[in-house]
This record gives sequence, C-alpha cells and structure tokens, in this order.
Amino acid sequence: MSKDQSELVLYTSADGTVRLDVRLTEETLWLSQAQVSDLFHTERSVITKHLRNVFNSGELDKMSVCAKFAHTASDGKTYQTQFYNLDAVISVGYRVNSKRGTEFRIWATNVLRQHLVQGYTVNEKRLKELKQTLKLAADISARKALTGDEASLLLQTISEYAAALDLLDDYDHQRVTIGKTSRRQAKPVIYAEVMDLIAAMRRKFGASDIFGKAKDHSLHSSLNTIMQSFDGNDLYPSVEEKAAHLLYFMVKNHSFVDGNKRIAAAVFLRFADKNGLLRDRKGGKRIADNALVAMTLMIAESRAQEKAVITAMLTNLIGAG
Repeated sequence: MSKDQSELVLYTSADGTVRLDVRLTEETLWLSQAQVSDLFHTERSVITKHLRNVFNSGELDKMSVCAKFAHTASDGKTYQTQFYNLDAVISVGYRVNSKRGTEFRIWATNVLRQHLVQGYTVNEKRLKELKQTLKLAADISARKALTGDEASLLLQTISEYAAALDLLDDYDHQRVTIGKTSRRQAKPVIYAEVMDLIAAMRRKFGASDIFGKAKDHSLHSSLNTIMQSFDGNDLYPSVEEKAAHLLYFMVKNHSFVDGNKRIAAAVFLRFADKNGLLRDRKGGKRIADNALVAMTLMIAESRAQEKAVITAMLTNLIGAG
C-alpha cells in the first residue's frame, strides 16, 4: 500500500478521553503532530521539543520515521501534512507520559499484528515463493558451474524479475490480484506435432541421429498431464500454468537420448504460440530469448522439492510478459 493509500483505524484511550483516526501504511502506524499532542494531553510546542531531542540525540532517524500524507483540514482543503510513525510516537510518549505511551504501544502492537496477518499479507505466499527464486538461482549456480553465457543469462533474468517484485509488492499492498493468467480453453500440443518439431530441428541444426530419440514414453505424460482435469476442474486452471508446467515436465522427464532442453523449449514455444502467449498486443515478444534459456536452465538444475517455487515463478513470469 502506498503512502497516499493508507487505511484508518480508530484508537480510543482506556479512559475514553482520546479518540484518534490512526493511519496504517508501510507496516506501521502514523499520527500527525496534532494527534500526538491530543494523545498525550500536552501542547504542540512540547511535542515539537521532544521530537527535536529524539532526532538530535540520534535515538531515531528523522527520515525513517517521518512521512507526508494528504490530509483534509477543517476548511475542506487538502494539505500535505507531516506524520510520525509508531517509533516516534512511543519515544515522545516515554518523555511526556510513559503510562499513556505504554497503553498506546500495547494497542498499536495488537492492531499491527492483526493488520499484517489479515490485511497486507493476503498474497504473502505468492510473494514469498517469488522471492525464494533469488535464493534458488544462487543455489543452482553453487551446485553446478555454468558457462559464462549461461550464468549471465540466468543472473540477468533473475535480476530483472527481482526488480519487478517491488511492483508486485505495490499491487499486494493495494490488495489487487495480479490477474495475469487466462482461464480460456487451452489448445494442446499433440505427440505428432512434437515429432514434426524434432524432425525440423534435426534438419535445421544438423543434429545427430540420436537427437530426439525417445528413451521411454514420458513424452506422452508431459503432454497429457497439463491438460488433465479432476471432477470437472482443470488440474492447472490457466494457460500460463499449463505452459509453465509443460516446460517443467518436458525438461525434468528427460524423455530423449539427446536434445532434451532444446526440444523442451521448442515444445513450450509451440504451446505458447497456439495459446496466444508469445506476443503482446503490440506484437512484441512476451518472453525474451534469454528469459527462455534461463527458465530452461533453472528447471534443469533445480531439485524436485523446488518444483512449486519454480513453477510459481514461471507462471508469473509468463503472465507478466
């Protein structure tokens, strides 16, 4: 939630003499100087003096505990007003009236706990999974020495996606679902299409006879699993989830003697093309070449227990393209 999109909760002191509309944003509480004055039953000049001492002594950093918010005054006009967070309020409270400060701190802590659990963290699980991909990328690099080009592509893609987490965090703080997946009917890639793709790749790249030679029947499983349903509901509801799991299964099942990563990427692209995932509305690529390489490498080097994190990241990356 941004600073100008805060929530308001009502604080009432134990004796009922103080009633304040308290702002909640950035995972803390905010009061104006006038509200702090009301809270502690003292003049604003006294609050100003105590705040100055708090900052001058280095107890708190002014830039960290102060923020300006739009505030509608009694004249009906909106002004940018300085607010102070919970740390600043409590510091003043210990100087002015420790009992009142303690009472407010207990109330604020309980409100914040409820706020974080029930409010801002509605989508915490998804954000946690996405952030875990950063650690996952580092783990993969540590487990296997990638070539210079591979490592560069992997780190570049992960870095780009990490920057996007700030945007996702803004969305979550506004309680807005990302909504980048599509529930339309998916068009599958069938076995014969894959065989045609392999034959075309063998001709184009001059691959050996063992390129695309099947080791088992796991290709059928990769193609069919993403289209499965149970009790009338698709196992993977959106086309983006289907695409992400198709790439994952194709890479992990290792169905061929040679060319598994290249074939997996080609089949994924075929599915994405059939289901409108390759291009944005302006005709540009939704999934960059280096992103496809990095996603394929990440899947190949990931552990089985990392599947949920990997596929969650892929689904969001495909959908955000």
